[in-house]
Amino acid sequence: MSFSPASIAALIVAASFAGGLNIYATVLTLGLLARTHWVALPPGLDGLGSPWVLVTCGLLFVLEFFADKIPGFDMVWNALQTVVRIPVAGLIAYHASSQLSPQMQIFAAGLGGVIAMIAHGSKTAVRAAVTPSPEPISNIALSTTEDVFAVGLTWFATHHPMIAATIAIVLLIAALLAARAVVRAIQRLLRKLFGVESEESPAIEGKRPLL
Repeated sequence: MSFSPASIAALIVAASFAGGLNIYATVLTLGLLARTHWVALPPGLDGLGSPWVLVTCGLLFVLEFFADKIPGFDMVWNALQTVVRIPVAGLIAYHASSQLSPQMQIFAAGLGGVIAMIAHGSKTAVRAAVTPSPEPISNIALSTTEDVFAVGLTWFATHHPMIAATIAIVLLIAALLAARAVVRAIQRLLRKLFGVESEESPAIEGKRPLL
């Protein structure tokens, strides 16, 4: 079956975002769909349906399911997953675009990696904000939501790639805006810690500006 460049691009955008949240859930979902032939996938993704890929991703998904829900340890786990989620998402994007030119495959791999990096970074930032909470319920609920969303978005991308890609793009924009707000908040905090006040309050160390 031949896929249009637009549908391939849409699938890559959505699957890469899902991979940035949980790469094992994303690969496992794509692998099961490829294995069962429930839905047509780009030929380059047929290899995801092999037994060893399914078993490996299944075991790692179970491991991440529990590791990602332990407050404190989840931060260590997510930091380690940086070297997994981003390159694997890029590799999936590369193989998904096997029907395109080699140049477009390389571009797709880079795009998939960047999208996964943004999603992964956003997840890590949100987790850093939630982890200090004294109760574990919010951490568990957030992690479970991410798992379900990763599986759901991947499945949706194989049935309605354009809609799934739109959802991913909206979330990417929201993540970038949130990251910008966080950076500004950190800058304000650092200015306060080091005694540098804002332009609206020019007084420094109790001295009033000369008239």
